[in-house]
Amino acid sequence: MTEKIAAITGGAGALGSIVATRLVRDGYRVALLDIDRSRARAEELARSLGRGRAVVCAGDFGKADTWAAALGTIREAFGAAPTHAALVAGGWDGGVALHAAKDDAAYERMMAFNVDTVYRAFRALLPAMVEAQHGSIVVVGSRAVERPWTSAGAAAYAASKAAVVTMAQATAEEVLATGVRINAVLPSTMDTPANRAAMPEVDPAKWVSLESAAGVIAFLLSEEARDVTGAALPVYGRV
Repeated sequence: MTEKIAAITGGAGALGSIVATRLVRDGYRVALLDIDRSRARAEELARSLGRGRAVVCAGDFGKADTWAAALGTIREAFGAAPTHAALVAGGWDGGVALHAAKDDAAYERMMAFNVDTVYRAFRALLPAMVEAQHGSIVVVGSRAVERPWTSAGAAAYAASKAAVVTMAQATAEEVLATGVRINAVLPSTMDTPANRAAMPEVDPAKWVSLESAAGVIAFLLSEEARDVTGAALPVYGRV
C-alpha cells in the first residue's frame, strides 16, 4: 500500500493542528503548510508529532510558486508527493453589511484566504493524484454555504465559502473516474480559543469541537469513505 502523506493547509492553526495530530495517529506523515508568521508554531507541532512524521512549509499558499517549493520540500522529506490533503486554511472577515462597506478589503481578503488557497492547492496536488489514480482531499467550507442568512454581515465570507465548496464538487466530478475523491465539511462555529475570546457570552459546549471536526475530516480522507465523493457534510454542533 502506498504510504499516506497528507498536506494540511493552516496546519499550525487550531483545527489544522488537531487534524495533523489525528492523521499522524492514523499512520500518515504530514506536511504542515502555513503562513510565514506561523512557522515557529508549526515547527513546534512538527517536533511534538515525532521524528520523521512531519515537515513544515511556510509561505503564501494562495500562490503557485509557494506550492511548487512546498511540493519539492515534501518530496525531499518523504520521497513522494502528497496522497491526501486537508485544506483547512482560511479566514473570516465581517461585521458590516455589504451596502455599508467602505472599501473592498474584506471581499479581497476572503477571496484570497478562502478561495485562492483551495484553487492553488487543487492545481498543485491533483496532477500527481490523478496520475497515481489515487488520492483524497477534504476542503473546509462553512454552514453559511447551506444557510447563507446566518452570515448576514459577512456576505463576502459566505460567498467565498460557497465558491470553495462549489469548486470542490465540480472538481470531484472531473476526477471521479480516476479514483481521486474530493469532499467538503461545513462546520458551524468551532470551539477555538479565538472564538471563545470573541464571544465570551456564548456557551461553547454548543459549538463544534475541534476533535469532532478533525474526526470527520479524517474519515472522509480515509479508505472507509472510499465510496464518498462530491459530498458537503454538515458539522453543525448544537447551534
